[in-house]
Amino acid sequence: MLRSGGRALKRLTDLAISIPAVALLALPFAAIALAIKLDSRGPVFFRQERVGRGGRPFRVWKLRTMVVDAVSKGLGVTVAEGDERITRVGRVLRATGVDELPQLLNVLTGEMSLVGPRPTLAYQVERYDAFQKRRLEARPGITSLAVVSGRNALSWKERIELDVWYIDHWSFGLDLRIFFRTLWCVLITRKGLYGEDGVNDAFVDPGAPPSL
Repeated sequence: MLRSGGRALKRLTDLAISIPAVALLALPFAAIALAIKLDSRGPVFFRQERVGRGGRPFRVWKLRTMVVDAVSKGLGVTVAEGDERITRVGRVLRATGVDELPQLLNVLTGEMSLVGPRPTLAYQVERYDAFQKRRLEARPGITSLAVVSGRNALSWKERIELDVWYIDHWSFGLDLRIFFRTLWCVLITRKGLYGEDGVNDAFVDPGAPPSL
């Protein structure tokens, strides 16, 4: 479990990796930013409010992979393979996981960690039961045990169960294993980018009222 000593070690590791990573990625990010601007109208970055540790909201950094105002079009917060809202450059960024790397900035500010439950949307948290809320006990991560165990091919129920297991069994060694498995899963196998039948699980209908 993430106790005070473990949190301190985890934070030091986050900074030791994210600071040089941001510096090394500055030039590649500049080239990617130019490609995004040339490919479609809109900003380079996509900013969206997510829920972090303890239920605190924060704005996540991502490279924009979809058309402007994509959430108000098509499938909304759900994404499908072959989704027309995804730009040409965006398809490459999503396939390689590069679109998530700006979240290193969230790691630097302490809103996220390199490894932890993926940041969630407020409408999902509103519908969490007591067990599911436990995934908010840790800082959200750029990668997670759920990512390397099947990613979007898993249901939300399965992903949250893995998130809570991670929190209960956290160790420095576990973080290292997840980190290196991420490189294999995201860059080599690329499995689980989309859910069953090519459509990602939206958890529940965003427009449905929360259960009481």
